[in-house]
Amino acid sequence: MTTGAPGPLAGVRVLELCDERGAWAGKLLADAGAEVVKVEPPEGDATRGYPPFAGDVPGSARSLYFWHYNTSKRGVTLDLGQEAGRALFLRLADASDILIESQPPGRMAELGLDYPDLAPSNPGLIMVSITPFRRHGPRADEPATDLTLLAGGGPAWNNGYDDHTLPPVRGGGNQGYHTGCHYAVMSVLAALLYRDVSGEGQHIDVNMHAAANVTTEAGSYTWLVARQTVQRQTGRHAGVNLTQPTQVLCADGRYVNTGIPPRRPHEFKRVHEWLVTLGLLESFPLAPLLEAGMERERIDLSRLAEDSELAAIFGAGREAFDFIASHVDAYEFFSGGQARGFQVGIIYSPEEVLGDPHFVARGFPVEVEHPELGRAFTYPGAPYHMPKSPWRIRRRAPLLGEDNDAVFGALGLSPVELEELRAKNVIS
Repeated sequence: MTTGAPGPLAGVRVLELCDERGAWAGKLLADAGAEVVKVEPPEGDATRGYPPFAGDVPGSARSLYFWHYNTSKRGVTLDLGQEAGRALFLRLADASDILIESQPPGRMAELGLDYPDLAPSNPGLIMVSITPFRRHGPRADEPATDLTLLAGGGPAWNNGYDDHTLPPVRGGGNQGYHTGCHYAVMSVLAALLYRDVSGEGQHIDVNMHAAANVTTEAGSYTWLVARQTVQRQTGRHAGVNLTQPTQVLCADGRYVNTGIPPRRPHEFKRVHEWLVTLGLLESFPLAPLLEAGMERERIDLSRLAEDSELAAIFGAGREAFDFIASHVDAYEFFSGGQARGFQVGIIYSPEEVLGDPHFVARGFPVEVEHPELGRAFTYPGAPYHMPKSPWRIRRRAPLLGEDNDAVFGALGLSPVELEELRAKNVIS
């Protein structure tokens, strides 16, 4: 963890009442500097029991899943089934700028904690509801998981392999939940700007299914406009027509994605020089076509179908990438292609990402202290650099009820009152 300038959302107070569907939104705001208070039931959020666990020892304070999704947050417990719990929640909401919730549709109204209940005493409150299919409508009560959101929304159809006897593939890492949470955060930022000029809060309803659908690139619109269906392709964008494969096995047995081949004369020159540098030019049979590409005044890809020589030149560029990759190690191809301005990539495992020299140089892996365990753990850090208002992990995820005394004490509750609430299991 680092210290220094405050984050871009420093001073913004957020109240989070989210399960696994919405916790990512709270993390993004918290790591951006907002003061996020996560509300859990006295027994703790269910995700505290999600594996894997630190040292493979189960425990509510050892879930790596919970750790990842709750960095920089403060944590309190409240039994919202009790009147005293709901009363405290109302007081927390009155002191907040933003409320994020991912409760089942209708639950907030049942508790008397919905936007119409909160807005009269806090007209500047921005409430964000993260729901699978929006709060009201024919599918509002339909159960959903990350898998069903990605499948029904469309992204799963776009992902998989050239072999269509294999089923579509769901992207890992809760991408369906994350997509909805990103839309929630973007909406919050827009609502904060609006409040700055109007003084008014608002209620935002994020439809996670719709959020997934609008991230299918051209998939949805290709069907809606042209009534054509895109096909999934290994490591490539889904398209109506299959394109050339781009994943290549390198000399060390690892894979790279050769990305976009040379398309301009100077790019063909760079590939030609790369082959020379590696001592491979003489053994590449299509070298004369690369030289022809270097000599062309321009390469008009719109004429590939009618210009056979141009098609051969373009194909030679792709073949050159494949040829180079097959003769060098994956990282050498990756770094060599990037250094020459080509959009090539290496197929990394998660642990390899954290060890990549570029990510290390950017400070992406960060050490987060866990005093209760007497050590630090490596976390994925800032996805972007903002030198004047940094995004950073400021603390590890809260222990269960860790901030009860501080947060509720700030509302004016005395130690005696807090003990009475614990005795009634309103807080833990």
